[in-house]
Amino acid sequence: MSSVLQCLNLSKTYQEGGESTAVLSGLELDVKRGELLAIVGSSGCGKSTFLHLAGALDSPSSGQVMIQGTDIFSLTDKQKAKFRNQHIGFIYQFHHLMMEFSALENVAMPLLIAGESAKTAQDKAKAMLVKVGLEHRLSHRPSQLSGGERQRVAIARALVTEPALVLADEPTGNLDFDTAQQIFELIKSLNASLGISFVIVTHDLSLAAKMDRQLRLDHGKLASLVAPVEQASQIG
Repeated sequence: MSSVLQCLNLSKTYQEGGESTAVLSGLELDVKRGELLAIVGSSGCGKSTFLHLAGALDSPSSGQVMIQGTDIFSLTDKQKAKFRNQHIGFIYQFHHLMMEFSALENVAMPLLIAGESAKTAQDKAKAMLVKVGLEHRLSHRPSQLSGGERQRVAIARALVTEPALVLADEPTGNLDFDTAQQIFELIKSLNASLGISFVIVTHDLSLAAKMDRQLRLDHGKLASLVAPVEQASQIG
């Protein structure tokens, strides 16, 4: 099975004044096509830093990030922006939708940025919103949607370009228990039907336990997660 994401000896150190803080140190990761991967870790362990590097939003101190065989840090800023648009989807804890636009317009935006015609972008956006169960909410703005519906729009926006990889930062963290379960089942269904790889950062051990693989980020490196069975089984 081919690799979608590879992190090779990835390190990130921040300099502040005369002090340096190593957040990631020689991190290694290989994510296969269609894999559903959870990464857990305590607050401040570097999960967001890892996502920013994996998504080409920040640059490492050393090491490589390969997405479908492309070394993303060998690209120019303009090339990286285009690569992100075409190959990477992002889902955040807070939906980050544009409040002045409808659900359909929000989901169509990445396609318009990629140069699709308005009609093609709207057709693809509508089809993706149907997949996430929001065919009756196409013209609604985020302020008219529930928290779960907003997150479904955000998921549709992340998937509409059919990326190879989706990076998700606490995608259910701002939702109530039942809605969080629905969102996860939606992600799992789309992962299975579209074959898109998901890397999901979460504090929720029960959510992590339902994924194909679980890793813990600790002291700048990734290791297999060993979670208490009773804790992981509390949600499901």
